[in-house]
Amino acid sequence: MDVPLLPTISTFFIVLSAVLVAIGWYLIWNKKVEAHKKTMLAAAVSALLFFIIYLSRTIFIGNTAFGGPDHLKVYYTTFLIFHIFLATTGAVFGIITIYAGLKNNLVRHRKIGPVTSIVWFFTAITGVAVYLLLYIFYKGGETTSVFKAILGF
Repeated sequence: MDVPLLPTISTFFIVLSAVLVAIGWYLIWNKKVEAHKKTMLAAAVSALLFFIIYLSRTIFIGNTAFGGPDHLKVYYTTFLIFHIFLATTGAVFGIITIYAGLKNNLVRHRKIGPVTSIVWFFTAITGVAVYLLLYIFYKGGETTSVFKAILGF
């Protein structure tokens, strides 16, 4: 099996970010505020590394179309759109949550932090599923522009 390097590395970083968020929750639950802060910032850096790799690959190489059976393409596309929505929402919420924490706006941070974390966990899970569907379970389709890969034109 030929596993693509950049998608594998970027998927690793998104999984790492989710693991770090879980560790951050454990730390804050145990009142280890400084360790929580460092861990959550490391989670944000990991997510940012994912995004940089993903964006670079998209710009310079393109996106890989779904290579599985045609009868599954509509389900994959729906799932991918759901993942993209989650990722965008999670990123925006993440920035707001981190900013609130760094500015010591703990009321806001505590209010949206749990929602942000849940969205991010689902983003990571669906991201791994997209990776598995594109590169492990099925041989990836052609690598092409993002619009053609997602929408087929």
